[in-house]
Amino acid sequence: MDGTSSGNLTDDLAGLDFAAVAPEEFARIVKSLSAKQLTEVMRGELRTRILGEVFGRMKQQFRPEAAGGLTALIRWKITGESDAVYETAIAAGACRVTPGRSDAEPRTTLVMGDAEFLKLVSGNGNPVTMFMTRKLKVAGDVGLASGLTRYFDIPKA
Repeated sequence: MDGTSSGNLTDDLAGLDFAAVAPEEFARIVKSLSAKQLTEVMRGELRTRILGEVFGRMKQQFRPEAAGGLTALIRWKITGESDAVYETAIAAGACRVTPGRSDAEPRTTLVMGDAEFLKLVSGNGNPVTMFMTRKLKVAGDVGLASGLTRYFDIPKA
């Protein structure tokens, strides 16, 4: 943020052009907020914008050399004000992200709240710790889920 904060976190973030925010800056913003603040931010149109931008960047942050010949469909279910579902399909060294739930059977499904999702994708949350404390639930291939972070360039705050 630019120091002209109005004191209202949601208004401050709503004014951000997320497309122009570098992944490292996004990671710093997430790191600076408590889980309660992250949950407060993830409401309404702002939540839609944030999720859209995060999932929109996955394709660019995908590391095909790390994925090799991996073929997998990963379903993300982010719980909060409402359930948001996205799917990441990895095949032939490419990554495709689509909103919504397809009829295809995912190899793994990740379920987490808004704050946990933001911490995970910004490099501010440890997926193993989140899993062990049940803040991240995994259905299907747990091994694939545990290695997902190596297939993407995750920013560091």
